[in-house]
Amino acid sequence: MTKRNLSIEDVAKRARVSITTVSRVINNVSTVSKKNREKVEEAIAHLHFKPNVSAQRLARGLSTAVGLVMPGYPGVFHSFYAMELIRGVGHACETLKIDLVFHITNGLNPLNTTNVGGVIFADIIENRKQIESALTENISCMVVNNIVDDLDVNYIAVDNVKGGEIATEYLVGLGHQKIAIVTGSLQTQSGMHRLEGYKNIFKKSKIGINDKYIYEGDYSRRCARLALEKFLALPKKDRPTAIFAASDDMALEIINVAIENGLKVPRDLSVVGFDDNPAGLYGSISLTTVHQPLFKMAEEAVRNLNAIVAGRKHSAVKILLEPELITRESCASPASD
Repeated sequence: MTKRNLSIEDVAKRARVSITTVSRVINNVSTVSKKNREKVEEAIAHLHFKPNVSAQRLARGLSTAVGLVMPGYPGVFHSFYAMELIRGVGHACETLKIDLVFHITNGLNPLNTTNVGGVIFADIIENRKQIESALTENISCMVVNNIVDDLDVNYIAVDNVKGGEIATEYLVGLGHQKIAIVTGSLQTQSGMHRLEGYKNIFKKSKIGINDKYIYEGDYSRRCARLALEKFLALPKKDRPTAIFAASDDMALEIINVAIENGLKVPRDLSVVGFDDNPAGLYGSISLTTVHQPLFKMAEEAVRNLNAIVAGRKHSAVKILLEPELITRESCASPASD
């Protein structure tokens, strides 16, 4: 039996007392007899059991609140990703009638977890030290949008590898062979995994990977503009006929730059984005994109974390949500030469 799977039921079984008695000892309730207290303390020591601090707080009526930690990057309140997470977390908290404590942080300062039962982290790169600190204090944590294998932490993520695969496979299915990608930041797991999915399709096909069609971006419109300008500088016969952009913001900017340069989308250039940002519906050309269920991910993060804090769930939460291709007007078969 691993430490992760231990619960107060295991302590109660070894001590041969009720679960209620174990809970009262953990929460330092004075009505427990000296004999039973010693039996419980011996069982805790023998099993190396660490009580869930969040559950203790809940049992003592101190906090059922959930903390949401968001990295303080520029433009956070203009980010579709950030807004969907906040909206989903907020909706779940309202439904469950629990409070939300919102932190925007640079990841350097310690978090005050006194008034929360558990913490949801919207990132792991910026906030890794804070996650490690919370885990050390035995605070229940949930990481969203990242698969975390090297820490004993709960997570709910989107399958970004599959998202990259379905976007690229769709373009290959339309007959494109010269397919470029503008990646997200490769410092992020989502950026790396979407690129991995793109490469997987070419490894499976007879087309092969062409490095000149891979542009390392950072999710910004500026890098999308620079990427298309670079692709358009290639000899006409070598230019990509389709581009997979790792975010809708970049995809929409690629369409803008294409039009500025006299290209028609999708006749001259097909474009696929990633996010399913509503902004992709309202341009002159509606954007084909990969839908990632951010709102659902945020809601599920709250519900699962709340169940852990309340002691209703003891096993680790490791959930991978499926992306979905949404086909609209920005893609077509390549024009004949």
